[in-house]
Amino acid sequence: MNIILVGLSHRTAPIAIRERFSISEAQMSEALCRMKADPMIEECFILSTCNRAEAVAVVKDTEVGFKSLETFWMQESKLPPEQIRSALYFYSATDALRHIFRVASSLDSMIVGEPQILGQMKDAFDLAMLHKATGMLLNKMFKKAISVAKRVRTETKISESAVSVAFAAVELGEKILGGLQKKTAMIIGAGDMAELVARHFVANGVQSLLIANRNFDRALALAKEFNGIPIQLEAFIGAIPQCDIVLCSVGAPNYIIHVEEVSRAIAIRQNRPIFFIDISVPRNIDPKINQLDNVFLYDIDDLQMAVASNLENRKQEALKAEEIILEEVSRFSKWFKSLEAVPMIIALKDRAEAIRRAEIEKILSKLNTPVEREILDTLTRAIVNKLLHDPLTVLKEESNSANGNMMLEAASRLFRLEDAGTSRGTD
Repeated sequence: MNIILVGLSHRTAPIAIRERFSISEAQMSEALCRMKADPMIEECFILSTCNRAEAVAVVKDTEVGFKSLETFWMQESKLPPEQIRSALYFYSATDALRHIFRVASSLDSMIVGEPQILGQMKDAFDLAMLHKATGMLLNKMFKKAISVAKRVRTETKISESAVSVAFAAVELGEKILGGLQKKTAMIIGAGDMAELVARHFVANGVQSLLIANRNFDRALALAKEFNGIPIQLEAFIGAIPQCDIVLCSVGAPNYIIHVEEVSRAIAIRQNRPIFFIDISVPRNIDPKINQLDNVFLYDIDDLQMAVASNLENRKQEALKAEEIILEEVSRFSKWFKSLEAVPMIIALKDRAEAIRRAEIEKILSKLNTPVEREILDTLTRAIVNKLLHDPLTVLKEESNSANGNMMLEAASRLFRLEDAGTSRGTD
């Protein structure tokens, strides 16, 4: 048996290709049934997200299995073979395990360290289990993938620090103000970026949110979504003194916040700090306000520099995560290879027991009492167990070594266990 994976991702295919491979939750049942119906596939599950489409399977023959999964994707996408093959990747054994563990740990994500992918994998696997598409091997593998992802998050800082402009604004606000709990924020503008920042502010503890926008209906809708307070754009200057955070995302041709207005606001606040964020291009907040005491202004370049620094930190943490994954792949592979010895061990035990029983049957008629028969049975069983103990131990241990296949083959021939053979090789 072998674990294989065939798929594509944002690294190998543009969105125009990826969307043809997308499988919705409503379509997943039929897709899993179709894949599982293939006689070459023992177990399977499918991961389909906006950035990747991957099929994982347990197969007896790796190359035949690759062909089956490739055919599945061709039928699913309805794209010409030559267009698909350039985007697909094929992994087996330790390479497949490493890829699955990296995906679960978000090392293969568009944004390294993002937490969503593990939840998406869990949902995909739960669906596969619901349709009885998985079995012992994939169940064990997926439990290991979850534990690996948790270990990566516990032992590294790969998920720490903002890697989006919107969240960088929140992170800086927390550092400057000592947290966002019980703070008041005002967002000037109501575009997509403003909405994203508003979402992050509320999620991270901002108590009161003011929304000012040229289109008051849009301000009203956004305020309703986040339980905030809509205000007319012309009134935002008067609201600055009550705000701990002011984010501007208007895109006006000139500055709309000036030094004099901010100086008055700070005086009214009795020098309590204000954090200004200007993500407008061109800038809409006069950079001279940074010269005022207790005023902190960051523009889009400052936020992008913070993001770039955080991304570099994540890259360093990713190196630590890769070491963890290599260790866990090695551990799982040893367990997987040890399965090859199981049929041989069972067959050897069965053969020894059959010989023992046959020999006992020959002399049972010469034994006078049940006690004698019990003594003989116990004695012969003990002899067989002691004789087999060392060979079975060696088979288990050597199944993980480079000579594992040779050792199993030798045992099969020595004890004439050819009928107990099993497909070997996980590499």
